[in-house]
Amino acid sequence: MTDAQKTGDRQEPAAGTAAAGRPSRRSVLGWGGAGLALGAAAAGGTAAALRTGGDASPAAAAGDAVPFHGAHQAGISTPVQDRLHFAAFDVTTSDRAALVEVLKEWTAAAARMTAGHEIGEGAVPGNDELPPDDTGEALGLKPSRLTLTFGIGPGLFEKDGKDRFGLKDRRPKALIDLPVFPGDNLDAARSGGDLCVQACADDPQVAVHAIRNLARIGMGKVAIRWSQLGFGKTSSTTPDAQTPRNMMGFKDGTRNIAGTDTERLERHVWVGEKDGPDWMTGGSYLVARRIRMHIETWDRTSLAEQEDIFGRDKAEGAPVGKEREHDEPLLKAMKPDSHVRLAHPDSNNGATILRRGYSFTDGTDKLGRLDAGLFFIAYQKDVRDGFVPLQMNLARHDTLNEYIQHVGSAVFAVPPGVRDEDDWWGRALFA
Repeated sequence: MTDAQKTGDRQEPAAGTAAAGRPSRRSVLGWGGAGLALGAAAAGGTAAALRTGGDASPAAAAGDAVPFHGAHQAGISTPVQDRLHFAAFDVTTSDRAALVEVLKEWTAAAARMTAGHEIGEGAVPGNDELPPDDTGEALGLKPSRLTLTFGIGPGLFEKDGKDRFGLKDRRPKALIDLPVFPGDNLDAARSGGDLCVQACADDPQVAVHAIRNLARIGMGKVAIRWSQLGFGKTSSTTPDAQTPRNMMGFKDGTRNIAGTDTERLERHVWVGEKDGPDWMTGGSYLVARRIRMHIETWDRTSLAEQEDIFGRDKAEGAPVGKEREHDEPLLKAMKPDSHVRLAHPDSNNGATILRRGYSFTDGTDKLGRLDAGLFFIAYQKDVRDGFVPLQMNLARHDTLNEYIQHVGSAVFAVPPGVRDEDDWWGRALFA
């Protein structure tokens, strides 16, 4: 899924303030190993209106903190940051109490890291005979609008026919095992997971530090199954922001719902009281797909054909026959198999999702081809009414499929936000 596979609403946590007295962060930081492609593509807006619930506040600088506590988890409708570190975890313990303790410790650590603080006794504790609680690579860095979003996969409820933690009967009906879509070539090592954490920030080191320390806290009880670094956000939840471009050079996410659009968020993204189990009220459902782009083939395709495939012009991002990227598309003016036409809600019985994807480059394969593409992330009220019908339509008919392939996949239930310091990720599920 790319460009028009979206139109979900986002809402944004209120702007916080960077921890007093913390040193200023470095002005430039690139992902190790991604080279110039990452650094060049990561440029983007560093100010956006942050919201929590329905209360808007003035724009915040990139170094500021996004509030951790609230009715919804931050990192969904929050203004999209420049970098991503997404990690899926397998739960390795069979002890329910031990798992609960990990979730409590994760929540406490997440609250501190998103505020720009060290965890535990910090990176330089008083006793130098013990390993530090914090790994220290974020020392001196501001919060960088770090958000940590937690999700629960189907395997936590039942795996290999076993009710692992007494949660089988609490699995939401909307948390389905995704069907196999035409053209899928999924790598099991890059798919699934019992838990996930999505770390988004404007500084890559801040995002990596967060995942690294959560994995360290959970060692012996959880283990990272797979992870993905992302850069160059490919969608926006800020209405007036310029739409980012994907690795194919096209503006992506033009019709994504704004984070300020409370009504559409409630309709398409947040789980309501009548939509599922009580423990999911205020939450959402996340679908993650690693989409490999056949970059070399695409780069040899004529501009005219590229624009026909997307249904947009490359320079402005305007739909066929229109002048500006945000102009309402005239679907009938596009080719029947164009991406924008097929992904539009009007072509999918109104199916609407909130996109929060990132570009990625992971070196080259054995043939010297760039391993690059889109790490697609979508949030919705119900996967059965959102991603599934949309992707099935695209997988069957989209000409863009000649240039992309879905190679990784996962689905997670994302509980509501952590209300206060006594609350923790997944508390209502384990109650």
